[in-house]
Amino acid sequence: MKITWLGHACFKIEKAGFVLIIDPYQDGSVPGLLPIREKADLVLCSHEHRDHNGRELVELRKGPENPFTIETIDTWHDEVHGAKRGATRMFVIDDGETRIAHLGDLGCEPEPEQLKQLAGLDVVLIPVGGHYTIDGREAAELLAKLRPRIAIPMHYRDDEAGFGYDVIGTVADFTRYFDRVEMASGSEIETGDTSTAPVVVLRPARR
Repeated sequence: MKITWLGHACFKIEKAGFVLIIDPYQDGSVPGLLPIREKADLVLCSHEHRDHNGRELVELRKGPENPFTIETIDTWHDEVHGAKRGATRMFVIDDGETRIAHLGDLGCEPEPEQLKQLAGLDVVLIPVGGHYTIDGREAAELLAKLRPRIAIPMHYRDDEAGFGYDVIGTVADFTRYFDRVEMASGSEIETGDTSTAPVVVLRPARR
């Protein structure tokens, strides 16, 4: 599978010509990122906040058969069972060879049963910015439990590149908990590449 980070929490996942896009953001909803204009066979949105629910910005096509099984896990956008920001969803995408989880705007520690559902992951797309989601330390602690082969951070700000909300943390607030981090030169990664570090920081394609 090929994974492309379009920016914020938006990813494109491709396999055998099938294109899945998760959490496209609305125009102008994320500072410093260009609008989403994509074509795909399927769009998933973890919740209905503007920086995640721009499904109408993705042109749907009738492409090849869907190679993925997709499991939805309901969770909370905050640490008080949705009292602040409501609910969100996590998605587990499986093509029979690779299991990827997109954790949406996870704002709390998953329940024990949810951790079991997240077992055996190859790749985790994880929010790390805090304020609206779990922060860098909480993300690192969660990854220590999940033990995926690769973690790709999302939903953070980058002051040098000029994107993201002022109130959320930087990716450095997350990567400082790891000995090996790959700062990728591009926005894509192939899941079959075994040479990558446990944490891969991609560049947003829509910057």
